[in-house]
Amino acid sequence: MAKHFGTAVLVKREGSMAIATLNRPDKLNAINRDMLEELTAFLDVIQTDKTLRSIIITAAGDKAFCVGADLKERQAMTEKDILQRFDQVHKLYTRLENLRVPVIAAVNGAALGGGLELALACDFRILANNAMVGLPEVSLAIIPGNGGTQRLARIVGMSKALEWVLFAKRLTAKEALDAGLVTQTADAAECLASAKAMAEALQEMGPLALGAAKKAIRQGIELPMQKALELETECYKSLISSKDRKEGIVAFLNKKKPNYTGE
Repeated sequence: MAKHFGTAVLVKREGSMAIATLNRPDKLNAINRDMLEELTAFLDVIQTDKTLRSIIITAAGDKAFCVGADLKERQAMTEKDILQRFDQVHKLYTRLENLRVPVIAAVNGAALGGGLELALACDFRILANNAMVGLPEVSLAIIPGNGGTQRLARIVGMSKALEWVLFAKRLTAKEALDAGLVTQTADAAECLASAKAMAEALQEMGPLALGAAKKAIRQGIELPMQKALELETECYKSLISSKDRKEGIVAFLNKKKPNYTGE
């Protein structure tokens, strides 16, 4: 992936995985207009790339993954500008969550506010052992408004979400792991390597099946059980005529590694 997105987000392709690196380490990777526009451009490109199997989002520097909105920039914005920016971020995170391929956040430093919300929109989170995470918005007289209240509650449960958000609690890596907020922890220097290992393991699976399973789980959790089971059936049926399903059966019976093509 050679397309140039800018300097606020660095993008590179390694085989069938794309890696997007938030690149404002001197500002603790706070989200400003440039970063938002470049992340949006990144999604525009990869959303239709059928050769892509996984995405990793990480950050430059060793202090922060992302501390949320750039408050210095925001201070100069009008209320109308703030609402427009809010809408842009909300749409970006929703698009990220709904991508057909698995998305892994390699959280190599502090993830606060919108930074944690960005990680929550990913499917998996690998957190640095020395990193803190939290949604401190109520201490600034606002609330987590880009999916934080909703995604957090669905991942860790209502009771913990209420405690963490209402008390603006900052969590250690161990607390985040124990609560199921993150998939695993690693040394900060190893977060990206761990994410790549996870991405490589996912590449062994049928890509169409990964997308269908992700859709069934993510959308099904919002539905009553009967409707969720109908969605699961829909997702299953969509795979029956695929070449990958036939390849998987033949490979299993012949005790060989399948060659999945996403068809």
